[in-house]
Amino acid sequence: MAKKSAKQSKEPSTETKVDDEAARLAKLLALRKSVAESRPAFVRPESWRYVRLHPEWRKPKGLDNKVRKSIKGWPRRVKVGYRGPSQVRNYHPSGHPEVLVYNTHDLTKVVPGKEVVRIGGAVGARKRAEIMKRASELGLRILNPQGLRVIESKK
Repeated sequence: MAKKSAKQSKEPSTETKVDDEAARLAKLLALRKSVAESRPAFVRPESWRYVRLHPEWRKPKGLDNKVRKSIKGWPRRVKVGYRGPSQVRNYHPSGHPEVLVYNTHDLTKVVPGKEVVRIGGAVGARKRAEIMKRASELGLRILNPQGLRVIESKK
């Protein structure tokens, strides 16, 4: 029998590599969505009982705390097993990584078509308008163009 030479073995083309990567990413994003849907709402123990306790999660530290002991019938504890896949953390559901931007200089680090832009919450209306203008020149997609406030020009 003849041995196969190195030239005969086919290497996958770059197009199939890109398609495989996109399929793997889509699968991981779907997995992240299903994990998020099955994740319980983590509420602070006894917050439903007392008005003074807000429902935001706090780690139970009491000696006889039922949630700390993971007793049946009490809310679930926050654990690392409820996280999504690490490969798609900080990814937008569209499949692009999010980049947080605070000024126009940060836009130069963003790759158009591969990454999407989210404007920081502390950015004011004037700087937000500058960022949006520069992003449209560079062909970048902004996830939160309106932000917390509607931008209107002064007349």
